[in-house]
Amino acid sequence: MLNVAVSSNPATVTQRFIAFLEKCKSISEFKKLHALLITCGISKDTQFNSRILYFTAISDSSNIGYAHRVFLQTENPTIFDYNALIRGYASSKNPCKSLSLFVEMLQNEVVPDHLTYPFVVKALAKLFEVRIGKCVHGGVLKTGFDDDLYISNSLIHMYGSCGYVLCARKVFDEMPVKNLVSWNSMLDGYGKCGDVVSMREVFDSMIERDVVSWSSLIDGYVKDGEYAEALAMFEKMRVEGPKVNEVTMVSVLGACAHLGALEQGREMHMYVVENKLPMTLVLRTSLVDMYAKCGAVEEALIVFREGLGRKTDVLIWNSMIGGLATHGLVSESLELYKEMWVLKVRPDEITYLCLLCACAHGGLVKEAWHFFDSLGKDGMTAKCEHYACMMDVLARAGRLTEAYQFLCEMPMEPTASMLGALLSGCINHGKLDLAEIVGKKLIDLEPFHDGRYVGLSNVYALKKRWDEARAMREAMDTQGVKKFPGFSVVEIFGALHRFIAHDKAHPESDQIYTILDFVLWQMKLDKDCEEKQQLLCDINVGIGNGDGNSALQMNDR
Repeated sequence: MLNVAVSSNPATVTQRFIAFLEKCKSISEFKKLHALLITCGISKDTQFNSRILYFTAISDSSNIGYAHRVFLQTENPTIFDYNALIRGYASSKNPCKSLSLFVEMLQNEVVPDHLTYPFVVKALAKLFEVRIGKCVHGGVLKTGFDDDLYISNSLIHMYGSCGYVLCARKVFDEMPVKNLVSWNSMLDGYGKCGDVVSMREVFDSMIERDVVSWSSLIDGYVKDGEYAEALAMFEKMRVEGPKVNEVTMVSVLGACAHLGALEQGREMHMYVVENKLPMTLVLRTSLVDMYAKCGAVEEALIVFREGLGRKTDVLIWNSMIGGLATHGLVSESLELYKEMWVLKVRPDEITYLCLLCACAHGGLVKEAWHFFDSLGKDGMTAKCEHYACMMDVLARAGRLTEAYQFLCEMPMEPTASMLGALLSGCINHGKLDLAEIVGKKLIDLEPFHDGRYVGLSNVYALKKRWDEARAMREAMDTQGVKKFPGFSVVEIFGALHRFIAHDKAHPESDQIYTILDFVLWQMKLDKDCEEKQQLLCDINVGIGNGDGNSALQMNDR
């Protein structure tokens, strides 16, 4: 490729270099060509420099750091040069650079054009910088680009991502022309803000829908906790909508995981395989998470192990380690963490949270302190969740004095989850005086949480202080706090059934209670049989020990 005759006609050499640049498919190949351009003294020619910037900043083989170094050596960069670099950084892990380049561009009196604003706004959406976004929006209005379709779509996306859905709607309503991206951006904005009613209204108003439209709707329902509705929309999509993609499946698997709908989750896995959807790392992680949360740990491990020979990241390891920890497989969870280090996958804050959870389930206080201290050694800062988990470890293990001292020495105010863990530990280990103090503090923190009143009421009941226990229940009524009943969900043949105590709402409740009564009767019968067998066993042991006189005396009576 590089056997270019430098002594050839300059025009011919230029054409060959341009042709080579257009055929480049990797950054390593490009660097060789760039080195030759520098050697020939023509790398800074405008026709080459712009192509170099475009390739290194935007192409599939991009290297944004390399592109920036090229940019810094460019004399009087043009609007094209700035746009290429701003666009590259907007799609990178460092979108803040897009903003600094935009500011530099304005300072150098390079006027932004219609290609500049969409990527600046995209970077601001990633950074959740709505205040600066509004300033940029003002610039768009002043320069007369407010009618530009792509800029308006970017603004809708930014406002929606930052939670300013009313601003997004204002831009949307004022657009003279809308396309499918406009509608999808508005749909996604409502979904991210949790306004599922408006989200559904937008969806129903759409004349045209694509896979992004359906996926955004399903994802919106999942984020709002409407998991059953998300699965219902997925079934509707399979009948009426376009072909499902891996992004849709990630949301659907998330809904199955939250519902504990294992059979439906297995069906979704089969759908992925049968439709030959790309098994991306994100999709594989979602499958592992779904199986683990539904209790199918072996199936989660199979999916996890299948992906180890391919691209991997810390997220899939976290899902597997956390899944094992949740189901009490403590040693397996810690072993997987060791394997993670062997394969040089660097842990993050979530990894340590999963490990602390495993230690809590296994009563491993020493190991928990090791992981908690490792956070700082690995350059991470322990967050509230880590402190709460550490508190849970100590409280479960009965180390309540140590837990209380840990609470007092924290660099932050204790949260309800931390105090809740301490309260449970105090109740379980009979430290009721401390439980009372913690229970009162919890009510102060969350005066409208039903569980806090019930928790303190239970403490008073254990201490046989019945008047105060009753007063807690009355305080709930005074505050207008309602106790929400707990419920369970059972999956039968892929259908989910929800039950609460003494529930008669199920259409087959009569048959269910008949079976339940039979099971209870059977349990009582089994217990009576066991007691009779134990009594006979005790009598036989007495006879076997030579206590015949006692037996005869019993018979005489």
